[in-house]
Amino acid sequence: MIFTAENTLLIGSILLFVSIVVGKTGYRFGVPTLLLFLVVGMLFGSDGLGLQFHNAKEAQFIGMVALSIILFSGGMDTKFREIKPILGPGIVLSTVGVLLTALFTGLFIWWISGMSWSNIYLPITTSLLLASTMSSTDSASVFAILRSQKMNLKHNLRPMLELESGSNDPMAYMLTIVLIQFIQSSGMGAGAIVGSFAIQFIVGAAAGYALGKLAIRMLNKLNIDNQALYPILLLAFVFFTFSITDLLKGNGYLAVYIAGIMVGNNKIMHRKDIYTFMDGLTWLFQIIMFLCLGLLVNPHEMLEIAAVAMLIGVFMIIIGRPLSVFLCLLPFRKITMKSRIFVSWVGLRGAVPIIFATYPVVAGVEGSNLIFNIVFFITIVSLVIQGTTISFIARILNLSKPLEKTGNDFGVELPEEIDSDLSDMTITRNMLEKADTLKDMNLPKGTLVMIVKRGDEFLIPNGTLKLHEGDKLLLISEKSKEEETDSD
Repeated sequence: MIFTAENTLLIGSILLFVSIVVGKTGYRFGVPTLLLFLVVGMLFGSDGLGLQFHNAKEAQFIGMVALSIILFSGGMDTKFREIKPILGPGIVLSTVGVLLTALFTGLFIWWISGMSWSNIYLPITTSLLLASTMSSTDSASVFAILRSQKMNLKHNLRPMLELESGSNDPMAYMLTIVLIQFIQSSGMGAGAIVGSFAIQFIVGAAAGYALGKLAIRMLNKLNIDNQALYPILLLAFVFFTFSITDLLKGNGYLAVYIAGIMVGNNKIMHRKDIYTFMDGLTWLFQIIMFLCLGLLVNPHEMLEIAAVAMLIGVFMIIIGRPLSVFLCLLPFRKITMKSRIFVSWVGLRGAVPIIFATYPVVAGVEGSNLIFNIVFFITIVSLVIQGTTISFIARILNLSKPLEKTGNDFGVELPEEIDSDLSDMTITRNMLEKADTLKDMNLPKGTLVMIVKRGDEFLIPNGTLKLHEGDKLLLISEKSKEEETDSD
């Protein structure tokens, strides 16, 4: 079946429904949800139920839109106070780490290429291009797996991994584009390559910072009667930021990530509505992106390169990624050996390498179909091996810890303009022995009880209200000076 204007909505709705149901089932067994989205796309594709989708350019466009939203949303969730202690190693991993991974893996691919038992024959430039497309860790995969498993990590590892995965896509993108230009122009000077990198980094970072500031100002100054339009306004800024940065020859992916960090770390109107909207949109586009890439591939073609791709994938997991991580983290003495091992293991590949692998296909680079199939196969290997074992490895290395509670059980949030905190408290038997009414409770100064939940019943509190074991109290208190400083 071929996609047409008449059946796209029908097919799309079925694919979305099946993906969500399958993803929920897989989540119970610890299988990465994003891997299942890929599998659903493959099952419905040309080698499965027969849906025909072979347009790499359309898949690239969908991936570009999806990645812009995912990176912006990831930036919004990146907090300055969390990444500040690990800013140095995070940036080194996302730049030098990507370069070293591409270099080590590219040289390995070139070394095995042309051997008597190998069925791939790639020159050094094409080998490096193949390695570059999959040199970054995938932000969608890392964000999704860490959050779905509700896992927190010791030694600031979680913010380090999120910073690395959110900020290393631009480096891999630049390596991919520069190598494509190098191959097609029969060589580029060292000055031109360095200049291209410098322009993309400088323009991308500057545009992201400036447009992020502009987005904050617009959200807070525009008085829109319909608050549902605020998230849509921000979405328009995401696409504008990517597009205008790209027109200025900067890196659009870097720009949207930095703009997301700016928005997420400043006070904005209707934050809860915006976060809810962006979170849902991020999941929607993750599903769409993985489904499209699953439909695009022809699984029978991957069988021909399975052995070589498996070897390359194992090299990246066992040697390439760990070697680059250990070299990058050498100057940072405070990072423990267990932390270095764990960071080496969490080098997940996902949709981003597959999207980058469509660039050589669209550009018509010789051997591009081979590159795409190898990258797709390695992505599956990475998600299966690394994606399913992250929590296991964290426990073995004694790096996991319970996720800190955020929000409250009442689902109530206050506008940012109100300098107060909401929290909840559950009444225990020990508490009742000391005080069984609100007026007798020794609450901290400046703390008030807003509402009491008893089973399914909500009670308006007063000083004489008799408390029962299991009652939940919603508390409002003054925000501490330290918290106010962190949020500024």
